[in-house]
Amino acid sequence: MPIVTSKEMLKKAYEGGYAVGAFNVNNMEIIQGITEAAAEVRAPLILQVSAGARKYAKHVYLMKLIEAAEADTGLPICVHLDHGENFEVCKSCIDGGFTSVMIDGSKHSFEENIRITAEVVKYAHDRGVVVEGELGQLAGIEDDVNVSAEEAHFTRPDQVEEFVARTGVDSLAIAIGTSHGAYKFKPGQKPMLRFDILEEISRRLPGFPIVLHGASSVIPEYVQTINENGGNMPDAIGIPEDMLRQAARMAVCKINIDSDLRLAMTAGVREALVKSPAEFDPRKYLAPGRDNIRALVKHKLVSVLGCDGKA
Repeated sequence: MPIVTSKEMLKKAYEGGYAVGAFNVNNMEIIQGITEAAAEVRAPLILQVSAGARKYAKHVYLMKLIEAAEADTGLPICVHLDHGENFEVCKSCIDGGFTSVMIDGSKHSFEENIRITAEVVKYAHDRGVVVEGELGQLAGIEDDVNVSAEEAHFTRPDQVEEFVARTGVDSLAIAIGTSHGAYKFKPGQKPMLRFDILEEISRRLPGFPIVLHGASSVIPEYVQTINENGGNMPDAIGIPEDMLRQAARMAVCKINIDSDLRLAMTAGVREALVKSPAEFDPRKYLAPGRDNIRALVKHKLVSVLGCDGKA
């Protein structure tokens, strides 16, 4: 099966009351762990590439690794640009074989966001590529995305119809309380997603796919493993998985996961090197990280997103 767009995936997800996992990738082991888990449970996949990943691994390497994963698994896989900052970056990814791009104009004014997003949509749609836009800003840090708590703001439901109509986007990322990075909430804080905003947006945009960014749960077991093996991560609380399940049953059709993958990989590598401090074969310490990712992604696909068996 060739690499596909997310259009049909998200349509089925909306109708079926589940969400498709969108996982950020940076190297071969991460791609293998994600796709092997999805193949085991027959789940559709969106593999996301951030600006940082393109700088680190190079566009062409990531594309070839994803193509290899598709050939190996036979799964429907969408290749998506995460947080494209301008038209030129989106164009480069479209021309380079991506089947989906996100143009993140959320830092701009409403009118400028519409202008930039519409420009990307026209170029992408002419080439059969789908586009995700964003309204509202999530707090947190992830690669080149850095938004302070003071700058963050929830999506305004009264803007979504005009934004979608004037831009022609295929899906919309909204801000309802998630945040980028591992340090979402401090101990004692209560994570809260604004399901009232999500409900109002879905009422205004019936049948339209909504996206959640910053949806890692910061698995405590991985944080503990990292710290038991020389790490120094403060306690942190992510998005409770029951909240993500509820969002997936509503209008949210794509849920982004990145920080949990980083924690899983790091925990596996640290534990392996502490157990065998003289080890210098990368295969021996990267494999446990890959195993952690495989287990994490399988759990997310089956128990959180509900997209197992939907490929």
